Amino acid sequence: MENISNSDFTALVNIIQQRYGYDFSDYAPASLKRRFLRFTGYAQIKDLFEWKLRLLNDPAFFQEMVQYITVNVTEMFRDPLFYKAMREKVLPRLAAYPIIKIWHAGCATGEEVFSMAILLEEAGLLNRSRIYATDINAVNLEKAENGIIGLKHMKDYTQNYLHAGGCNDFSNYYTARYDHAMIHPSLRRNIIFFQHNLVTGQVFNEFQLICCRNVFIYFNSTLQQRVTSLFYESLTSLGYLALGIKESLLLNEQLLKFEPVDVGNKIFRRKV
Repeated sequence: MENISNSDFTALVNIIQQRYGYDFSDYAPASLKRRFLRFTGYAQIKDLFEWKLRLLNDPAFFQEMVQYITVNVTEMFRDPLFYKAMREKVLPRLAAYPIIKIWHAGCATGEEVFSMAILLEEAGLLNRSRIYATDINAVNLEKAENGIIGLKHMKDYTQNYLHAGGCNDFSNYYTARYDHAMIHPSLRRNIIFFQHNLVTGQVFNEFQLICCRNVFIYFNSTLQQRVTSLFYESLTSLGYLALGIKESLLLNEQLLKFEPVDVGNKIFRRKV
């Protein structure tokens, strides 16, 4: 398939919502259409009829589709200056809490969650921290929970770590096994991975920090408003919200409920 009409796109989104309860109606349509079409090539789908038929009758096919179209791009210490800002401007404030609760929403395969765990460990805060890492993609979560990362990436991740202000030997945080690196269990012990859908999810805890980086770019403005409201209700007074470098609250009605902490690195704080 080379193209998909707006009506066919809407029909597919409706089938997904009615059959499986996944609501993609407020995702940015242009981006989602591109991922839909790439999936048709990957799955060798000939026409719309076959696509609909398989969606309606084959749950395994649907799970494969979700795995393919949802966001999987991530890396450890992605945007190093963001983590440096976290180290210098946020963690010292979080140190005042007896128990630190952090939510990584849209955690993909866990690389950014492990990065946060390293920051907390180096700040002496990991023992009293609880990190809740969620994603819509069950396959991503399984990979994240195993703590296994391709060894070929670790050289780049080491450079990211150093640029983020890291001063330890980065290899101390993982064990190399053949072509994989395994994040040490001591870093993963306080991380809870589970499936959560930002579109339909509700408040499930109260957090001092929520990280949702490079997820809003896939949402339209309506869904951005809704999810920001969810984050606001999930934060303690003066709790922190971190978005991706290319994301902002500037066009979001919820902006008045937050104050900027670091505009360049997209770190905000809930007002009292």
